Amino acid sequence: MQTLPLILESSVVVRATPEEVYALVSDVTRTGEWSPVCAECWWDSDQGPEVGAFFTGRNVTPDRTWETRSEVVVAAPGREFAWSVGPGVVRWSYFMEPVDAGTKLTETWEFGEAGRKFFDERFGSDATQEIAAREAAAREGIPATLAAIKRIIEG
Repeated sequence: MQTLPLILESSVVVRATPEEVYALVSDVTRTGEWSPVCAECWWDSDQGPEVGAFFTGRNVTPDRTWETRSEVVVAAPGREFAWSVGPGVVRWSYFMEPVDAGTKLTETWEFGEAGRKFFDERFGSDATQEIAAREAAAREGIPATLAAIKRIIEG
């Protein structure tokens, strides 16, 4: 069994202001442009990037397609945009920090006790393997996502 919480993170420097980076990453309707798994997202009930807002994402892998519902938990323009899938199963965050070359953008993935409980209930004895698969996908996907965001912003 993995030690919880599992936290993964990676960073990239982007030639843009923190506000410009925030404007992009907080527009969840554009997620399909940079995510290797999430093909599209949409706001529920005409909401937007504000704490308490919900959005749905459609994820696609060679093995399956599924949707998740997420809640925005941090919406601090130019600093942080974060959401909780489930809510409570996994937390994804983007942190923006001004640096000389532009903005250091850090993406994090955090899987905690609530996620473990959800996976135990849903997958039973296969929960550990399912969690490991999600961790591997995040470990591979975060750098790919950051590279794509950098390409989009920098043109």
